[in-house]
Amino acid sequence: MKKSVKDTSFLFFLLLLLAFLLSITANDILNTTHILRDGDTLVSSEGTFALGFFSPGNSDNRYVGIWYNKIPVFTVVWVANREIPLKNTSGVLKVIEPGLLVLFDNTGNIIWSTKASRSSQIPVAQLLDSGNLVVKDSDDDRPENYLWQSFEYPTDTYLPGMKFGWNFVTGKETNFSSWKTDENPAPGDYEFRVDPNGYPQLLIIRKGTIVQHRVGPWNGVRFSGTPNPGPDPSYRFGLFMNKNEVYFWENPISRSLISRYRLSPNGLGQRWTWVDKNQDWISYSSIPLDNCDTYKLCGAYGSCDVGNSPVCGCLSRFVPRDPEDWSKGCIRRDPLNCQKGDIFLKYSGIKMPDTRKSWFNKSMTLEECKLACLRNCSCTAYTNLDIRRGGSGCLLWFGDLIDIRRLYVEDQVIYIRMAASELDGEERRGVILIWSLSASMGIIVLLGLSWILHIRKTKKKKRKLKNGERYIELHNEELELPSFDFSTISKATNNFAIDNKLGEGGFGPVYKGILEDGQEVAVKRLSKTSEQGIDEFKNEVVCISKLQHRNLVKLLGCCIEKEKKMLVYEYMPNKSLDFILFDETKSRLLDWPKRFNIINGIARGLMYLHQDSRMRIIHRDLKASNILLDADMNPRISDFGMARSFGGDETGAKTRRIVGTYGYMSPEYVLGGAFSIKSDVYSFGVLVLEIVSGKRNWGFSHSDHHLNLLGHVNVLSYEKLLTLIFVEIMSS
Repeated sequence: MKKSVKDTSFLFFLLLLLAFLLSITANDILNTTHILRDGDTLVSSEGTFALGFFSPGNSDNRYVGIWYNKIPVFTVVWVANREIPLKNTSGVLKVIEPGLLVLFDNTGNIIWSTKASRSSQIPVAQLLDSGNLVVKDSDDDRPENYLWQSFEYPTDTYLPGMKFGWNFVTGKETNFSSWKTDENPAPGDYEFRVDPNGYPQLLIIRKGTIVQHRVGPWNGVRFSGTPNPGPDPSYRFGLFMNKNEVYFWENPISRSLISRYRLSPNGLGQRWTWVDKNQDWISYSSIPLDNCDTYKLCGAYGSCDVGNSPVCGCLSRFVPRDPEDWSKGCIRRDPLNCQKGDIFLKYSGIKMPDTRKSWFNKSMTLEECKLACLRNCSCTAYTNLDIRRGGSGCLLWFGDLIDIRRLYVEDQVIYIRMAASELDGEERRGVILIWSLSASMGIIVLLGLSWILHIRKTKKKKRKLKNGERYIELHNEELELPSFDFSTISKATNNFAIDNKLGEGGFGPVYKGILEDGQEVAVKRLSKTSEQGIDEFKNEVVCISKLQHRNLVKLLGCCIEKEKKMLVYEYMPNKSLDFILFDETKSRLLDWPKRFNIINGIARGLMYLHQDSRMRIIHRDLKASNILLDADMNPRISDFGMARSFGGDETGAKTRRIVGTYGYMSPEYVLGGAFSIKSDVYSFGVLVLEIVSGKRNWGFSHSDHHLNLLGHVNVLSYEKLLTLIFVEIMSS
């Protein structure tokens, strides 16, 4: 009977213990009578977040942290003891009077502890569904009365609902610092902060003092350094300011949207959004976007534009201080003279300069702002503080204007102080222009009549709208080719981010993009310094827009807006043939069947160009880098900027301008300028040798001679050549 009582007591004890463990796991409250051991979790009321012990990556160190509870990818958003890890699994987290949350190690030493704003007789810790861990009075849920909250002590992650900035009454700053490494959550080299100096703005700072990236000042709609011209459809965010505090805030429009902003150990700030369909985090935006987000890369009054090479240039009416060193910036071509009177000139489409040396007033009008700047000789520029509803408020800059980049967003303007002679020059140019127009009126009329006759004669139609899409025409031919807006292309390529850059050729850089419908594209952008110009651009559009073949790359459309010219192609995930063929590791992917398929596909594409297409096309620049590979390693001939088209029985011509790539051009073309379909056949032969051997023609070396690959094959006997091919086939 006694044994039965003992068994019952033991069973009752186990049930109590199980109930206790279940209360810790399922409840979002931790009080002075409960403790959280390694292996237990404290879950928020709706199960969104969990608090517990974890080890990052392959590390054996243990930390107390908060992570997403319902997401299969383990994602930590906050760490308590980030600087002092536990060395074993014997840690204990508990709430103690007068209202502290304390972490003990196995010896009873305090590893980490919160600070309480005041004392409490019945303190509890609660994990909220926002991801905020709070210590509070058990009967008081008012946020302003929290004893402590993790949202005021973030680590590397911003969650919606946080106040990220400064409390001027207490002097407390809330900022983020990166992990040291992906396996060490200790504070790393980078911080994301709200800088309250001048007009507040967001900065990413390295090692406490060096500014790496600047998001720009808030203009009422967005931070001026972001390329999106309007409100974000997924988030509401902004900058709150009064005499007591300044902070950044953000909230998703839909509660179902799961989002976080993280500062990585390498200083990259990224907004991540969870996508159920992919069961993964997707990067929504990042800082920096590209090289032009590097702080003051182009110096004072320098403007950075990723579409240019080099990226640095000067604002209009400014000249380089040192053309060899853009970090020294630019200077006005006419020096200021405040005593004799200065003027202000309007600039738009740029990121607003650094505001740490600025002054602002929310109630002033733009005209009052101008007068205030004009009266102070140290004032260098002014603008509206808020661009909504026609503009309001005043923002003044003092000293040099730095960290400017081209953004092609025209809704905010800045007025920069310039010498009065700049206006005089404009007036003189205006008078000259009027006289020139008057004197040339007769010529213009004649030219206009000639143009009308030309239009009637050629029956050339203007651009037109068809099926809701815009079409362009080139070379007196109407082409059924969609034209994309620059804003669409910029959004698809994440503002031509470096991470999206696929490569660069004579035409310019090529970027990967994703259109709004999810289609992946490759965007080839004409560089201002490109060796190929508008003629090659038009030539490529004309040649390839009417070509349809499985072994030719498909042109989806183009973008022509002012000086910006781009071609949009279908995206080839395996890049170009040379990227794989001439890489010792990647070339192993090309076994002999794949190489044979590539050779066969190129041959079919050439056959179509030379014989089966409506216009006979001679490519003139057939080479490994112009052969793109789709997901199945099928070849697509690309880059028709140098191509020539012929009609009827024409098979060739002669030119004084030799274009193409040495090593692939036929001798008669290099020496005499004569090209024909045989020129492409010659290039194809060189390409076949490269595909079979895995060696480049130009740059090939041999111990017995100094010939290129083609010369080497030429001196081989047929027996040696067949042996060489056989060995390559067997080895592949």
